[in-house]
Amino acid sequence: MTPRKKLQGLVAATVTPMTPDGQINLSVIGQYVDYLVSKQNVKNIFVNGTTGEGLSLSTQERKQLAEEWVYQGKDKLDHVIIHVGALSLPESQELARHAAAIGATGIAVIAPFFFKPTNKDELVAFLQKVASEAPEVPFYYYHIPPLTGVKIRVEELLDGIKERIPTFQGVKFSDTDLLDLAQCINKNKGEQFEFLYGVDEQLLGALAIGANGAVGSTYNYLGQKTNLMLQAFAKPDLALARRYQFLTGEFLNFVIKLGFGVAQTKAVMTFVSGIPMGPPRSPLIGAADEFIVKAKAKLDSIVWPDGN
Repeated sequence: MTPRKKLQGLVAATVTPMTPDGQINLSVIGQYVDYLVSKQNVKNIFVNGTTGEGLSLSTQERKQLAEEWVYQGKDKLDHVIIHVGALSLPESQELARHAAAIGATGIAVIAPFFFKPTNKDELVAFLQKVASEAPEVPFYYYHIPPLTGVKIRVEELLDGIKERIPTFQGVKFSDTDLLDLAQCINKNKGEQFEFLYGVDEQLLGALAIGANGAVGSTYNYLGQKTNLMLQAFAKPDLALARRYQFLTGEFLNFVIKLGFGVAQTKAVMTFVSGIPMGPPRSPLIGAADEFIVKAKAKLDSIVWPDGN
């Protein structure tokens, strides 16, 4: 059996391409894989997460997308992590079994956010019931309290988690609480957990306290630039790394003020990659033409340190 590659560096949180009438569009996934690898130098993906509108898709659609990403990514991508979280435990378990069966290299689960776990034990019990359905697949907790409202600190969650979830591999940490993240990293040095940061505009701060890498939507279209930031940080050339982070932040600050979410990410990805990502699924509505014009002009105006 081939040893598992360590998950580090950038992980693109993939957009779910859709047809103009709102159906998933599997036909462009192969092109999407090639674009990420050749144009952005990104070889890891996170499928059916927030950016991928996973919670707005049917179970069957989520399975179809997972299958297509695994199939198209074979021998091209290093890691295909499938988000299998759902409000229903049986649904999440079904998606976990499916991800294992198709050869996903990892699964991730968000905290249920309608009937919420109120403490660590309730959350770990839910996660364990999902992870146990894919006993050979590395398991990641997807921590995103701004969307779930589940604010159980990851530092607390990780205490003794390997005993409950033997496949536990790490965390997609999508929160601005760098104190919590720092405590996680400091207290779990010996566990070889992977801490992947999920707030793109603050990645450099997370790297400074020991994050292994990052999962985010901007790595779909700014992956190459962010990889240069990672290289600068590793040298270390902190002044250059800060320059890349500041410019990414400049773009995001601009588009956030215009209203920036999944729909707008799909629009940006469409004009940068040339691959039609289509509209978002209702209740989200498509990006306005005015947004697209302004966002494209802003991105084109940025002069990166590498001159491109």
